[in-house]
Amino acid sequence: MITIIQRVTAAKVTVNHQDIGEIGTGILALVGVEKPDTRQDAHRLLERILSYRIFADDNDRMNLSLRDINGGLLLVPQFTLVADTQKGSRPSFTPAAPPEQGRELFAYLQGLAQAAYANVAFGEFGADMQVSLVNNGPVTFTLRTHHP
Repeated sequence: MITIIQRVTAAKVTVNHQDIGEIGTGILALVGVEKPDTRQDAHRLLERILSYRIFADDNDRMNLSLRDINGGLLLVPQFTLVADTQKGSRPSFTPAAPPEQGRELFAYLQGLAQAAYANVAFGEFGADMQVSLVNNGPVTFTLRTHHP
């Protein structure tokens, strides 16, 4: 699994003109599922997101995790993250998990997140979403559970 995490002061997801997920200070995580991904990858990815130290401590150093600051987590499925962009001028989605696998693993990740963390919201798998955010820093990182 792959995610782009962004440190935000606010983020929300809108589907059909309705806000379906919203957080204040925390992490917006765009999540892609690749063919070899398993439930074990979902566990690993969530743990990394929750414990990744990207928030400033009293000395203005990135030493605090999402858990440490009790911030919000907005998980948004994003199929295009797994695209192979090495050749040509059009992305290849060969590395992407089939839709059924992607939907199942994202749903599994949602369940894990709800069980492990109180302040969590979600985008909708397969929906046309509008995602808005205020990136704080900007601070953005890519996390993977394995290397292709």
